[in-house]
Amino acid sequence: MEKVIFGELDQYLFGQGTHYDIYKKMGAHPMTLDGHKGVYFAVWAPNAKGVSVIGEFNDWEEDADPMTKVGEIGVFECFVPDAQVGQLYKFYITTQDGEGLYKSDPYGNWAELRPGTASRIADISNFHWSDGIWMKNRAQHDPRDGAMSIYEVHPGSWMKHPATEENEKGFYTYKQFAHALADYVKKMGYTHVELMGIAEHPFDGSWGYQVTGYYAPTSRYGSPAEFQYLVNYLHKNKIGVILDWVPAHFPKDAHGLAMFDGTAVYEHADPRQGEHPDWGTKIFNYGRNEVKNFLIGNALYWVEHFHVDGLRVDAVASMLYLDYGKQDGQWVANKYGGNENLEAIEFFKHLNTVVLGRNKGTVMIAEESTAWPKVTGPVEEDGLNFSLKWNMGWMHDFLEYMKLDPYFRKYNHNKMTFSMTYAYSENYILVLSHDEVVHLKCSMLEKMPGYFDDKFENLKAGYSFMFGHPGKKLLFMGQEFGQLREWSEERELDWYLLREEKHQKLQSYVSELLMMYKKYPALYAMDRNTEGFEWINADDADRSIFSFVRKSPTGRNNLLFVCNFTPMARLDYRVGVPKKKKYRLILNSADPKYGGKTTIRKTEYMAEKKPCDNRSYSFGYKLPPYGVAVFVY
Repeated sequence: MEKVIFGELDQYLFGQGTHYDIYKKMGAHPMTLDGHKGVYFAVWAPNAKGVSVIGEFNDWEEDADPMTKVGEIGVFECFVPDAQVGQLYKFYITTQDGEGLYKSDPYGNWAELRPGTASRIADISNFHWSDGIWMKNRAQHDPRDGAMSIYEVHPGSWMKHPATEENEKGFYTYKQFAHALADYVKKMGYTHVELMGIAEHPFDGSWGYQVTGYYAPTSRYGSPAEFQYLVNYLHKNKIGVILDWVPAHFPKDAHGLAMFDGTAVYEHADPRQGEHPDWGTKIFNYGRNEVKNFLIGNALYWVEHFHVDGLRVDAVASMLYLDYGKQDGQWVANKYGGNENLEAIEFFKHLNTVVLGRNKGTVMIAEESTAWPKVTGPVEEDGLNFSLKWNMGWMHDFLEYMKLDPYFRKYNHNKMTFSMTYAYSENYILVLSHDEVVHLKCSMLEKMPGYFDDKFENLKAGYSFMFGHPGKKLLFMGQEFGQLREWSEERELDWYLLREEKHQKLQSYVSELLMMYKKYPALYAMDRNTEGFEWINADDADRSIFSFVRKSPTGRNNLLFVCNFTPMARLDYRVGVPKKKKYRLILNSADPKYGGKTTIRKTEYMAEKKPCDNRSYSFGYKLPPYGVAVFVY
């Protein structure tokens, strides 16, 4: 091929780490060149002796289609006439030692179904999007001040078909999944879904966290165009889409990124910098511009090409700390002698600034479990510029408290109040994720103490407290109806439980919480403002009752929460209130429609001039066992 497609400007930008549309040049691209239809291939293999492309179009012959090295940066390219969309291919790389390596395409947009490891030629340019209204609205709002209740879903195990020879795992296709999921999420009232395991990965049991095809939606559920259909369909149903994204590490599979051209290209050569001993995976070299470009380009690819609304970045802590999961002697300090990964810090600043700067209204979410400062702080203040951060501190304290026998909760009251001391230090999401319902940790329902009936009441009280607490929300699939078994990627959720009244009523209650959350700005619009939350009584440890107020930006339709975390009814309960007003009951967890046992009760309560909770006004409310009451005023 005489015409260079990967030109000097491409090489310059790629070498700088700022070729943000790199996916349009690298990989496999159907095109017409000099009147011939075919496919253009480009791959970065800086230390290779030679590269050729092999595939179904040349009977996998290693010398049929040699590639030309363009420039010093180490990109190889070629044009193969008559190669067609849908055909499998790999790069055959000759190392400096003369060894031959068979590699799938790092920038490939489609992959062969596992256990096959080849890439597949795709044309991802011609999908007809019809989500213009969603995209326009998205760009006009700051998601940090909007409602965000996320349903975390693993597509392969949410719902399954009966297994057949053609579909032995019973997977839904992207299209089938789109329709079933949209119907369910709308009915429940979630605002967003977070999809696990979309980028191509060889092993089902990794849940998608061991990625080999960063630019390829997994072929388990269909083609790239069908994945576009899924996002488009969810958007048309006013549901946002967040993807799990894994820039922290990659597996050692022979066809993947590891030792790509016989040398450490994507990873550090020094195993103390380039490997996670615990995970058996490679660590990206964030100091290398081309590698940064690969990852930042990838984030932009999902957001811009597939219209995804945000990325939840996995294992951020493992990237920030050089000694993460390592013993002495297994890591190398930075130039100042510290354990901070300076290159990863710069990478995050660059990544988040570019993604959020180019795509208004999208979110970058950090799964970060340490006290690293300013994860969601602006770059100007030396922050990492994430939009939101998982609140792992809240989650651990909350679960520890909820697991306790109610008798012992009074000695652990602060576990539920402590999070408010740091609630505004970052922009948080409260999470009850897949990680909490695997590896013998029990399902959410089974974590709860007491008899079977008690477990449901405890869970309702716990979820209510969560929805009242500042921060966006995330619940993993199955938790909304009381899945009994731990999650396994091998089987679908236990939907049959919904034949049982208790599970139905829990599901109805969670849906009520989700609808209430969306309806009242008091529950989300002031998440970043300390004036949006006020304790009425944070110290009622003996009775294990928490009362607090969430305020709206307009001062109207504020919400008062009262949560009782014991099986004791408090028939003489009084709650102090901020104002002499009428308080209307909008949620009663003990209502029979949610599985409760209370008789019909009045909905309006007038504050009286009776001091309580250090306030001049109060009203009485007969608080049932494990009862939660929410009032609007």
